[in-house]
Amino acid sequence: MQFLYSQDSLTVIQWILRAILSFFFLLIAAKIMGQRSISQLRLLDFIMALSIGNIIAHPLSDQHLGMKGSLITISVLVLLYLVLIFLSLKWTRFTKFIDPSPFTLIKNGEIIYKSLIKARIPIDILLSELRKKQIDDIQKVALALWEPDGTISFFLKSQYNAATPEDMSIMTTPFAFPKTLIKDGKVDFNQLKEMGKNEDWVKRQIKSLHGVEVKDVLLATTDDTQKINVFLYNK
Repeated sequence: MQFLYSQDSLTVIQWILRAILSFFFLLIAAKIMGQRSISQLRLLDFIMALSIGNIIAHPLSDQHLGMKGSLITISVLVLLYLVLIFLSLKWTRFTKFIDPSPFTLIKNGEIIYKSLIKARIPIDILLSELRKKQIDDIQKVALALWEPDGTISFFLKSQYNAATPEDMSIMTTPFAFPKTLIKDGKVDFNQLKEMGKNEDWVKRQIKSLHGVEVKDVLLATTDDTQKINVFLYNK
């Protein structure tokens, strides 16, 4: 465990051990903080990511610095992060401070210039976001909101929205998410158990419908009607 502490020099093995320990420590820390910390970098998440990255980087590049202090500091920051997240759920004023309410950038096809200044984004960025959403005309936008995580939500005017089956009074079947039976040539036994099937049933289905073995299947899925779709490895 000497690699944790300050050294005049570190061996290759000790450098490797520092890197491995840091990696898994950050992995556990991110797991504790939850998906929010990596899925959307809001104000609190950005501060945490910047702080943790800076703290862990120094002992990984300087043998004269021990790792014990960095690990303790990161642990405290993770605990503080969880406390602040809890406060944001319970304390409205704190929530508004770290996650302010969205504000309007476009309303009824008109750009609100004051909001662009408040969001600190130039008109080119707004146009770029419109292109990403495949919106070719600003006047088609009923509402565009600047979100706390730095993204823009667009809502088109009703006449420009795509028609849905409900609009056309068309009956549709309920949505059913495909179930994965085989992935990378391996049977998903948990999924089979939920369906009340076994491995022999899958093998028979694959063999009779496609004339192949399980090991030849890249992906096989099924729906509520038990229709099996098979994707083979490209040869």
